[in-house]
Amino acid sequence: MQLFHSLIGAINDVLWGKILIALLLAVGLYFSLRSGLLQLRLFSRGWREMVGGRGGHVSKDDISPFQAFATGLASRVGTGNIAGVAIAIAAGGPGAVFWMWLTALLGMSSAFVESTLAQLFKTSHHDDTFRGGPAYYIQKGLGQRWLGVLFALCLILAFGLVFNAVQANSIVAATQGAWGWQPWAVGLALVALTAPVIFGGVRAVARVAEWLVPVMALIYLAMAFYVLAIHAAELPGLVLLIVKSALGLEQAAGGVAGYAVSQAMMLGIKRGLFSNEAGMGSAPNAAATATSKHPASQGAIQMFGVFIDTMVICTATAAIILLSGAHDQGLSGVALTQKAIESQFGPIGVSFLAVAMFLFAFSSILGNYAYAEGNVEFIRNSKKALLAFRLVVLAMVLFGSLASLPLVWDMADLAMGLMALINLAAIALLSRYFFIVLGDYQRQLKAGVAAPEFKADQYPELAAKVEKGIW
Repeated sequence: MQLFHSLIGAINDVLWGKILIALLLAVGLYFSLRSGLLQLRLFSRGWREMVGGRGGHVSKDDISPFQAFATGLASRVGTGNIAGVAIAIAAGGPGAVFWMWLTALLGMSSAFVESTLAQLFKTSHHDDTFRGGPAYYIQKGLGQRWLGVLFALCLILAFGLVFNAVQANSIVAATQGAWGWQPWAVGLALVALTAPVIFGGVRAVARVAEWLVPVMALIYLAMAFYVLAIHAAELPGLVLLIVKSALGLEQAAGGVAGYAVSQAMMLGIKRGLFSNEAGMGSAPNAAATATSKHPASQGAIQMFGVFIDTMVICTATAAIILLSGAHDQGLSGVALTQKAIESQFGPIGVSFLAVAMFLFAFSSILGNYAYAEGNVEFIRNSKKALLAFRLVVLAMVLFGSLASLPLVWDMADLAMGLMALINLAAIALLSRYFFIVLGDYQRQLKAGVAAPEFKADQYPELAAKVEKGIW
């Protein structure tokens, strides 16, 4: 087992340390340049689509564009926004934040592409909702069901099972550190809270995410804005510190600029990618569930999810840490964020962080489940299979509350790496379909159409591949 664990670790080092980061950035750069920087050109449109997405219902039972956005953001915004940012700053310095920003900027284009494709190739669930995602567009767009099944299995292992255990583990650690609560009690409470939502299916997850995600984001951001307000005079210096550290100017005097820049770059990019998930093929599973008039409208909304995750929430965590000065005390992860908040708010800050960790992690459990449900149904659309999966998810939540097995986490990293590789190849190969849809969307916006509608029969090449009756 030790040899097997070492092998998995070695594969992950190569996959995440060399191959995937380069590919994720390259694909993001390609779509950014090829589309004429759509993430900037359509930024305001993404905001309007998100704000107006609450009214996207066709029937009372369908999933609105905003609910699909909230489900995707529920998974994106997790403990990585609190602990991951702290790890990046502790090991890579303030400059890591700059590279997180750059990663998000490029990732917004990848998120737009994969979510648009998920909408385009979605399938009816015959209950006023839809299912879709990379497994579906790989099968329909590329005609490779076996590859879609492989992607689905990787996502189910990583997001549906192991990452839910990781989030539960984070909740236990936070509540134990703040209030001394027993892990078994917290684990059982988590199971009791999770069960009724996931047994309601993706529609129930979407309805909970619709109010839970905005509430948790506003609570956390209110705390961050308070810290920014009392340190307003230091903000220009903070931005300068981040930029100078990212470019090695802060460390040049010590002769270690090259190493410092590479560390900041690597950690900032890795943490940014882990947090916003752009290009990994996870959020499109939520994007596909929405009832939308045009595939690109959900792409614009999900692109905004990357912005909120990294540019807003991760930046808020970074500001709290850097303005507190706690990053110079040899701490990392949750301990660093906890120390920073405690220095600004006193002992009550520890309790506040525990509440924030619970909200972030619990929302991720629900979002991760929503991702996985559609992939379980892709492999085998059976009520018995779905029931078994839901029970295993609850078991993993309880397991994560009580145990920590590094091998299990490393296997999940490998599974996520493989699904990202498959998804990046798929969206590159399907890019011609994306640009057809994007062109249609932009022409309608240019013509002054307030709410563009997509009609597949205008594009015979696409009409032959998408499900009849949807577009």
